[in-house]
Amino acid sequence: MTFEANPALRHVDVSLPFAGRWKVENSPKRRVPSHGTSMLGTAYAIDFVGVDENGRTAPGVSWRTALGTEPPEQFFAFGREILAPVTGRVAAVHQGEQDHEARRSPVSLLPYALGQASRLRQGLGNITGNCVIIAPRGSGAFVAVMHLQAGSIRVSVGQEVTEGEHIANCGNSGNSTQPHVHMQAMDRLDPWTAQGLPMRIRRYYEKPRRSTRFILRENTVPDEASTVEAVR
Repeated sequence: MTFEANPALRHVDVSLPFAGRWKVENSPKRRVPSHGTSMLGTAYAIDFVGVDENGRTAPGVSWRTALGTEPPEQFFAFGREILAPVTGRVAAVHQGEQDHEARRSPVSLLPYALGQASRLRQGLGNITGNCVIIAPRGSGAFVAVMHLQAGSIRVSVGQEVTEGEHIANCGNSGNSTQPHVHMQAMDRLDPWTAQGLPMRIRRYYEKPRRSTRFILRENTVPDEASTVEAVR
């Protein structure tokens, strides 16, 4: 099976890859490249962290929150269903990465950040974690969801999936400091050579930072630190 790059691509239309409430991090609406680098097709990538109705990522804090690491199972995002953001064919699947401890503490975040280059040298899976890449039907693009839960991927290469279909669960694998899902669009399958593509999220509800109400958005991406909910 061959997947070719499409030099004419300008953007990719997607849906949010989940249900429930999620907080936006590293939004391309704030800056491009959104993650501080264009490597691995990440120029327009966006992260979502699962939260509860009060905007918390976990039920509480402990001494481990301030000084050490925490089990990923403690976070609301961990194990939540991840849905196909597009209809298309599964172009690649990577699994076998373990979910590691989460880090909210500066004490644990600093050494982890300093080890990022080393993780990259060990292979792409140490960055993406468990991931699924889908080729949207008729577009020539590729949409990836990353940091999936170990053992949760439900699809295989060559399989046709429908937008909104349950394909995996949210995990904390790869280059991830706490359970979240990373979504990006690329102009080719191989992240080592891919250029990132802008995404337009079809329809979703967004509660901007410091706001108390959700607003319907169409064909755009949410702001940094806002909270989103999918329209199904």
